Amino acid sequence: MLNPSPKANPSLVVPGPINKPHYSCAKCATNLALQDELVSKAFSGREGRALLMHSLFNCQVGKPEDRTLLTGVHTVADVFCLGCGSTLGWTYLRAFEPSQRYKEGKYIIETQRIIKENGWTLDD
Repeated sequence: MLNPSPKANPSLVVPGPINKPHYSCAKCATNLALQDELVSKAFSGREGRALLMHSLFNCQVGKPEDRTLLTGVHTVADVFCLGCGSTLGWTYLRAFEPSQRYKEGKYIIETQRIIKENGWTLDD
């Protein structure tokens, strides 16, 4: 059994779509986002490739902090899986550069921390 971190609260996890393509936590398989919410695959996280998403669910947002990223200073908050508490990425709360404001309110999730579920079923 997983040792839940203080950020985890499995009792609040809502079931996600089974028959639609979506992303889940690689550690505990909690559903996190519909594939339809994907904005871009051309982002970098702390550990490599990352996805920019319009929205996530079954996540908890941490404390805001100013962080220097590849594209300048942003106010961000880390995002944690509600099922197991693992860090998934961050959300952009504020971009100081006008050209980066399109990121505000969106989420970065690290590709190493998620799995893609296609929602395919095999018909007999």
